[in-house]
Amino acid sequence: MAGKHLTVLPGTPEAGLAGGVFAHPPGSPIYTPQVLPRPMDGKILTLHPEGKRGVNISKAKYDAMRATILQVLRKGERTHDELTTAVERSLAGKFEGSIPWYMECTKLDLEARRVIERVEGPKSTVYRVRG
Repeated sequence: MAGKHLTVLPGTPEAGLAGGVFAHPPGSPIYTPQVLPRPMDGKILTLHPEGKRGVNISKAKYDAMRATILQVLRKGERTHDELTTAVERSLAGKFEGSIPWYMECTKLDLEARRVIERVEGPKSTVYRVRG
C-alpha cells in the first residue's frame, strides 16, 4: 500500500483525538498521523481597531451586516445609536441573531480595516465611510 493515503473518519479509534489523513496506513513501517487544518466552515475572525482579540462569526452574517452598515453610512454620517437603529430596521425579520451584537462586531472590524471611521462630531461621535 505504499504511496496510498488512508482517510480516517473523525471519531474512529484510528483517528485519535484530532482525526485526519494518514500518510501511511496503520501497521506500515512509517506510520505518522498528520493533522490537517480544518476549514473554518464559513467563519471569519473579526479584527478590532485597538488590536484586541476579535470574534469568530459566520461569514454570511458578517457579509450581510457589512453590506447593510456600508449602505446606511453611504447615505451620510451616523451616531452609534442612529447606525444601530438604521441597521436594525433594514435587517428586521431577515437576520437571525442579535442585530446590535453582530453590528458592533462588524463595525469594529470595518474600523480596524479602515473601511469606515469614527470621528468626533460637533455634539457626538459619528461614523462614516472613509473617503
